[in-house]
Amino acid sequence: MADADLSGMRVAILVTDGFEQVEMTEPRKAVDQAGAETQLVSPKDGQVKAWKFTEWGDTFPVDIPLGSARPEDFDAILLPGGVINPDKLRTLPEAVAFAKAFFDAGKPVASICHGPWTIIEAGAARGRRLTSWPSLKTDLNNAGAEWVDEEVVVDQGLVTSRQPDDIPAFNAEMVKLFAGARGQSRPAAAE
Repeated sequence: MADADLSGMRVAILVTDGFEQVEMTEPRKAVDQAGAETQLVSPKDGQVKAWKFTEWGDTFPVDIPLGSARPEDFDAILLPGGVINPDKLRTLPEAVAFAKAFFDAGKPVASICHGPWTIIEAGAARGRRLTSWPSLKTDLNNAGAEWVDEEVVVDQGLVTSRQPDDIPAFNAEMVKLFAGARGQSRPAAAE
């Protein structure tokens, strides 16, 4: 990761209350240390509250309310997990549309744990090989993805991991994917 330079890149982190704290803070730290600018985007104004394994965690300031965020202003997106966060996000059409815009533009996407629920709702799981928290296996297979039980998977501009223990591998592949995608945004392939 030390070789990757993300200077000048802007990375959106889409969250609402209940995201798994370490699945946001550690990837964010890795991307920031590589030189990118990260911003928390949320349907909530003010602050969002994290989940810390079995109880509520810390609160974090929202940098940009979802209603004011424009996907074209970002180079990549991170979708942290936790059960509560992606379950809420996938029910919000504006959150799903925000995430979908990154896939449509061919921009890199990183997602961990339950984060792929948003990918399913965005219609971007089909034809992709990915991983997640094991309980999403059937959801992802039903959405046309190939689910695998691996620490980290990179496929078609998407990097995924299963859980907090996978974060070191996830961070390394995420930074590598983001660095390799600099200036490479492209429209999604026609289906």
